Amino acid sequence: MSMYSKEAMDKIKAAKKKWEEGPLQKTLDRYKLSESPTKFYTPLDIPNFDFLNDVGFPGTAPYVSGKYPVNSVQTTWGKGSSTGAKTKFKRAGRYSGFGTPEDTRDYYKQTMEKGFRVGGPNLACDLPTQTGIDSDDEFAEGEVGKVGVAIDSLRDFEIIYEAFTGDMDLDKIASNWTVNGTTNFFIAMYVALAKKRGIPINKLQGTPQNDILKEYVARGTQIFPPKPSMRMQRDTITYCTEHMPKFNIMSISGYHMREFGASRTQTVAFTIASALAYYKLGVNAGLDIDKFSRRMTWLSFGGGMEVLKEVSVRRAARRIWAKIMRDQLESKNPSNWMIRELGGVLCGYWTATKSRPLNNVIRSTLSGAFSALIGDPPSCAPSYDEPLGLGHSLEAQQLEEDGARIIMQEARLCDVFDPFAGSYYIESLTSRYEEEILVILAEIEKMGGATEAIESGWMKNEIIKSSDDWRKGMESGENVQVGVNKFTGDDEIEVTTPRTVQYDPTKRETVEQRKVDGLKELRLNRDNEKVTASLKRIKDGAQDESVNLLPLFVEAVEEYATMGEVYEQLRDVFGEAL
Repeated sequence: MSMYSKEAMDKIKAAKKKWEEGPLQKTLDRYKLSESPTKFYTPLDIPNFDFLNDVGFPGTAPYVSGKYPVNSVQTTWGKGSSTGAKTKFKRAGRYSGFGTPEDTRDYYKQTMEKGFRVGGPNLACDLPTQTGIDSDDEFAEGEVGKVGVAIDSLRDFEIIYEAFTGDMDLDKIASNWTVNGTTNFFIAMYVALAKKRGIPINKLQGTPQNDILKEYVARGTQIFPPKPSMRMQRDTITYCTEHMPKFNIMSISGYHMREFGASRTQTVAFTIASALAYYKLGVNAGLDIDKFSRRMTWLSFGGGMEVLKEVSVRRAARRIWAKIMRDQLESKNPSNWMIRELGGVLCGYWTATKSRPLNNVIRSTLSGAFSALIGDPPSCAPSYDEPLGLGHSLEAQQLEEDGARIIMQEARLCDVFDPFAGSYYIESLTSRYEEEILVILAEIEKMGGATEAIESGWMKNEIIKSSDDWRKGMESGENVQVGVNKFTGDDEIEVTTPRTVQYDPTKRETVEQRKVDGLKELRLNRDNEKVTASLKRIKDGAQDESVNLLPLFVEAVEEYATMGEVYEQLRDVFGEAL
């Protein structure tokens, strides 16, 4: 139902025609332009706009105006010595982790001693850990502890979590782990560690990334072919729903596909298609959609610098997912129809440039400001030195946090929900993106779903084509990055600032040898007969589709079987991803 009567719309249409033929045309003639470089939108562009169905109130379906009735950042951000405040919510701290478990443990301890808020560990892991091979494997050579902490066994978890005891014990914090194919091994280690500390596992909170499908088309840390990987996802969903009701099952991520080159509508469509495949695993396993869906979270859709378009595509995503949950997955609880997205990162990380890196402060501030305007945290991530190497400097972290504080407490952009609601341009673009995303989703559905679209190579090829289009645009100058392909003359200057890192980079030189030595000691001191027996149970269980392997993982982990040993058993049964 239109907000305007037919008579009012006719008047607007006539006035628009007069404007186009008068002031607009005169200006175009004056500047010898064939068409206007700027657009102007009117009620004519949203003739069927329906506020309740298309936007709704904050905290109500379809959640376009915001996930909650009150902006949560007002109660959890911008207070105390850090951007975040102390609240009843348990949250992991800043993404971190490097070198050996001892290095990472010491980093957490030193950070807390300096008075910084840590929360629980939010672990970045090295590539061998993410791909299920041990630090002493020949394929791990040169990569151990490089892009994150190296973790091989329960012993490593025990060391890292020595920093989290007492009033920061496992039942009082939340842990995040950026792992996907090795998620179930991490959950098993967490369960085993909790049992050793006498903590009931139903009190554990945390979030693994655990979005395996996007690995096949973007990040590349998949271990097995898609179908056995989805069996592992099913095991996670059913085990956590039954035994760990406070623990988030996964963090569905479009961010990586966008960083890899997907367009904004492809990113949303592919992410929603993957989410649909995961949710169907739980439903097909006999679980109540309204029980396990509360533990399915979303990370981010990533983004780009065209902030109004990023605002619109997120609003479209919220509307589409609410309809899918209600109509396709038949959820009865409207609170489960929302995308429980971390949010922020509206401009993405890929937009940060190594050239003239302080310009990234401006980019990330725009990201934070427009994130705030759609009810997301005013996060000014990434820190400006993201492209300069792993580990943000203290100076960059301070600027990132102050950016969020200024957006919220000086500009007060978090005081109002969705000021874009009803905007002729934003609502028109939101509806257009919704239509484009639904077309892509229908195409994926014809293939059988996200898994099949990945197995055929279609999804990755579509991203590659989009990425190639972007590259051509950069080469032609149609796409602009200031200081990269434009404004690069000799009269431009490089603005710099000191960078203080929080870790000793010389420790990385000895990481691999320290990990290899630690594995030798571990294998000498454990009961290898029990390890062998536990590994055989995993291999036998893998051959029976009905078996949930996670309890068997816990048994093996408790005997100090290594990640590489466990995943080698599964490779023998499942095969390896190409």
